[in-house]
Amino acid sequence: MYRLDSRTPIVSNIQYFVKWTVISCIIGGIGGLIGTAFSFGISWASDFRQTRGWTLYLMPAAGLLIVWLYHRFHEDENRGTNIVLESISSTSDISAATGPLIFISTILTHFVGGSSGREGAALQIGGSFGNWLGKKLNLDEKDKKIAVMCGMSAVFAALFGTPVAAGIFSMEVISVGVIYYAALVPCLFASFIGAGISGAMGISPEAYTVQEIPAFTAGTGIFTVFLGILCAVVSMLLCVVLHQSQHLYRKYIPNPYLRIVAASALFIGLTLLIGTRDYMGSGTALIERAMEGKIGFEVFILKMVFTAIVLGAGFKGGEIVPTMCVGAAFGCTVGMISGFAPSLCAACGLAALFVGVTNCPVSSFLMALELFGMGAFPYYAIVIAVSFTLSGYYGLYSSQKFIYSKTRTEYINRKSH
Repeated sequence: MYRLDSRTPIVSNIQYFVKWTVISCIIGGIGGLIGTAFSFGISWASDFRQTRGWTLYLMPAAGLLIVWLYHRFHEDENRGTNIVLESISSTSDISAATGPLIFISTILTHFVGGSSGREGAALQIGGSFGNWLGKKLNLDEKDKKIAVMCGMSAVFAALFGTPVAAGIFSMEVISVGVIYYAALVPCLFASFIGAGISGAMGISPEAYTVQEIPAFTAGTGIFTVFLGILCAVVSMLLCVVLHQSQHLYRKYIPNPYLRIVAASALFIGLTLLIGTRDYMGSGTALIERAMEGKIGFEVFILKMVFTAIVLGAGFKGGEIVPTMCVGAAFGCTVGMISGFAPSLCAACGLAALFVGVTNCPVSSFLMALELFGMGAFPYYAIVIAVSFTLSGYYGLYSSQKFIYSKTRTEYINRKSH
């Protein structure tokens, strides 16, 4: 008679399922609460700033406080999301201070109007929490990596309200060409729980309406390929601008305190020069305008510049929503110039820029469906595939690894640039 013991696959799978159902529920629950608190903090800071224009002039003070906080907790060389990725792909550890520091610093950045997002910060907050809980539960090194991915998924989903994309993204972003399927159940469970908690506490999921969806034909398909090619170029440009801004700041202004004051002066001066505060904050209002087909041709370039000024100097936050803003604005611009469905082009541009800088095609497609609905899925699939393929080995995160080539079935194991 066949006997079951802990070494048989079925028993091992059941043990894994029960174990990670419990752990993911804990991580998802606490991560959802943390993400909700973070979202409320960002919303409060943004609302306060929008009704009190003088907060812009506090940017140097906020920047100095951020630099001091990181120095005070010996995190001067903290590399943000890259540290979280390295903790999964290698034996690197995430410091306990990473989560609280990025939480406070991102709210400070939004309080003064810095052009940054929040979802990138969510990855650090969630990863830091998952790592800490993994230690408290005495998980081994491999299980602790799953806990880190769970935390990333939970907080990301709580903020953005896209649980499927958030769950897959945390597994896909580490190593391009390899998805950590061992974390599939834990990440999705944690992600849905995190999103459910934030939704129950009044945080609405991000969603946009595509105003016009033309029938998908050979002609519109060819146009979508063309749009994907253009978006791939813009995504590479965005990565170069963000990375080079950090390099140039460090090269010419080595002192972090002087660097962040100089960036503040530059940001304030440029804001006053162009006469609008549209480029302050993450850019969600600009995304909404792009989805309505009402955006200036210069918006995607200026959003790129403002984001590079802020994040390159040491202000904190995320790059994801500013990237989406650049993509939506660029897509809408192409749509207005060509006369082809600007709102749809904005949605395609958003998805194409996201995949171009994160190199996560599966997550990008799922996110497009969660944000915009199923109505235009052929357009999203094609524009994402083209942008992913042609964006080369550029990426937001220098610690992201390309395990396999984008264009050949071969092992390359190289980092993004």
